[in-house]
Amino acid sequence: MAATFAHHTQGHSESDHQHMTFLLKKKTIVLTGGTSGIGRALAERLHSDNNLMVIGRNAIKLEALKKLFPGITVFKADLTDTGGLAPLAEKIRGQHPKIDLLINNAAVQNTPQFMDDNFRVEAIAGEIAVNFTSPCMLISLLLPALVKDTPSVILNINSGLGLVPKKTSAVYCGSKGGLNIFSQSLRHQLAETNISVQQAFMPLVDTEMTKGRGVGKLTPAVAAQRILAGVEQGSPDNYIGKVKLLRVLTRIWPSAASSIMKKA
Repeated sequence: MAATFAHHTQGHSESDHQHMTFLLKKKTIVLTGGTSGIGRALAERLHSDNNLMVIGRNAIKLEALKKLFPGITVFKADLTDTGGLAPLAEKIRGQHPKIDLLINNAAVQNTPQFMDDNFRVEAIAGEIAVNFTSPCMLISLLLPALVKDTPSVILNINSGLGLVPKKTSAVYCGSKGGLNIFSQSLRHQLAETNISVQQAFMPLVDTEMTKGRGVGKLTPAVAAQRILAGVEQGSPDNYIGKVKLLRVLTRIWPSAASSIMKKA
C-alpha cells in the first residue's frame, strides 16, 4: 500500500482538491443506504450515466431498486455488523478494481433520551456502527480501488447536528460530530493523493427517519441535487439549506447556535 500511495504523491495538494471539478458521468460509484430517502434520490440521479453499486440491508427494497433502475448492482449488507464489511469490500473490489466515488450515506437516528423508559443501551453500538464505524472501515477497505491516476472522491453525508448538537439523539449527534472530525483528519492524510475527501452537511430532509419532526424540510430530490452539485464543484464541505445559516451562526454567535439547536 505504501508504494501505491507513493506513486500518487506528485502534483496534488489540499488546495487542488478544493477546486477540483468532477463530472458525474461514466463514473464507478459505491453508495450506501441507497434504497430510501436521500440515498434513493441519489441513486435515481446517478444510475443512468454511471456504473452504480448500491449497498442496503433490505433485500426486497434492493430488488425493487434494480427493477426500477436497470443496470445498477446491489449488495445486501447490514452495516451494524461491521464484521461483514471486509468480505463485502472484497466482493466489490473483485468486480470493480477502480472506484471513482464512494458515498457514505447510510445513517440511523434513535430519538429516545437516556432518561426515557424506552431508551435501549443495546442500540448504541448499532447506531455508531452505521453512522461512524462503517464509513471509516469502508473507506479503508476500498481505498486501494480509489487510489489511482485520475481524481476520486470520498463523500461522507453528514448533518447540521455534526456541527451543533440537539437535545435528543445524543448518540446520533456524537457519531456525526465524530464523522466531521474524522473527515477533516482524513482529508489531511490524503492531501497528496488523487482522492478528495468531501462532506455534505444536511438540514432536515423529508425522509422516513424524520417523519413527524420539524417543518420546512427539503425533499430528497432537492437534497440529492444539491449534494451532487457540491461533488461536481469540488466543495470540501457543502453546507446545504438551513445549515448554511447554522454554520455562520456558529462562527459569530456560538452560544445562540447552541441554544437554538438544543430545542430542535
